[in-house]
Amino acid sequence: MRTKATRPARSRTPVLITLYAGGGEFCDGYILSVIGVSLPMLGEQFSLTSTQSGLIGSAALVGMFLGGLVFGYVTDRVGRQKIYLFDIAAFIVLSALQFFATAPWQLIVLRLLMGVAIGADFAIASTLVSEFAPKRSRGPLLVMLATMWSVGAAVAYIVGWLIVSNSDDPGTWRWVLGSSVVPSLLILFLRMGTPESPRWLLSKGRRDEARAALRKMLGPDARIEDLAVPENTPTRYSTIFRPPYRRRTGFVCLFWACQLLPIYAISTYEPTILASFGLSEGSYLGAAVLQVFFVFGSLSGVLFVNRGRRKLLLASFALSAVSLGGLTILAQPPTALVIALFVLFGLGMYSAQCLESLYPSELFPTRVRATARGFTTGVSRIGAAIGTFGAPLLLSANLQLAMAVGAGICLLGLISSYFLAPETRGLSLEEASGEAPAAENQPVQRSTKS
Repeated sequence: MRTKATRPARSRTPVLITLYAGGGEFCDGYILSVIGVSLPMLGEQFSLTSTQSGLIGSAALVGMFLGGLVFGYVTDRVGRQKIYLFDIAAFIVLSALQFFATAPWQLIVLRLLMGVAIGADFAIASTLVSEFAPKRSRGPLLVMLATMWSVGAAVAYIVGWLIVSNSDDPGTWRWVLGSSVVPSLLILFLRMGTPESPRWLLSKGRRDEARAALRKMLGPDARIEDLAVPENTPTRYSTIFRPPYRRRTGFVCLFWACQLLPIYAISTYEPTILASFGLSEGSYLGAAVLQVFFVFGSLSGVLFVNRGRRKLLLASFALSAVSLGGLTILAQPPTALVIALFVLFGLGMYSAQCLESLYPSELFPTRVRATARGFTTGVSRIGAAIGTFGAPLLLSANLQLAMAVGAGICLLGLISSYFLAPETRGLSLEEASGEAPAAENQPVQRSTKS
């Protein structure tokens, strides 16, 4: 019989790990979105061309591509904990350096390096949470993790709007970009002392350390035998390109890119897009309000994620395609309808954002979980970078064309996910990834065989 003393640790530790990892996601969302507030001011001060605006807006996404490809694999080799602290420290230094930038190329380089650190954090955060979370709460906890990204984006727009609305200084963008130092410092402090993943330790044959970490996390009754993780398994990058994982790798890269292309394009240029629809006076405030609705969209995932990952993904793409399609076909829509359709897009697309964390964590084994997460993070950012770089070009050419491209990307995501998306609801990490056989009467994984 378990003692009362062990119960708080069992309920508290996965939540705390999620909050600390989610702090990194908050910083990711803040850093990636705050550039959207700054770009109009940067454009005026440096007379930016559409190409320069696209490079500044997309540099962090290119950096995420590089960071994900490299640091996911590094994390599987050296451990979750070390990189978990390093990337937040990099946020602090690079955020501060933006304040002193005097030319567009300097911002492009700094944003690129920040993207590398963000790519590393993306590879680690959900991997660590999934390896600490109990099976039944894994989905809701990863919803909370994904929601922190949306909260960070919303706070970035709110802080940016407050700074801009209270200053006429053309260099206000320096304070807006440099403000990401504050949350990064707080999260670095909170992350100190985070334990290493028992699953990762066990996969590396460090059984005694894994047992100690598990008991520290769950109490003295925790048994290392409950982790069905093969010991001393090698980490090879090529594993994610071999059966049965290569099809899963392709699926995650494709659906994730289709999610991120419209998300980043809209979030980065939200004030500009709203101004193009006629909301020029209140574009910053309107963008901040929309970001708050996007947070509710992310939170709504907790209502549906345990009812079926596959269903949630399909419904998300369908709703997003309809909303952007409406903005495409309506000529000069009233402001209220524009806001309503963007809210619908946010509720639809952001509700399934948690699957960006869930699917890579569930479909790959411990030995390459961060590798797969990092690789799919990197590749998906190619789509996001294309969207962020191309958005100002499309917007300057034709607003409706830009919305039509976004709707088409959502439709592509819907069709590809219909044929490729598996159902992993109710499975343990080991069952979903194939490290252990699935129990009877569990959801059947669909379209994951290669």
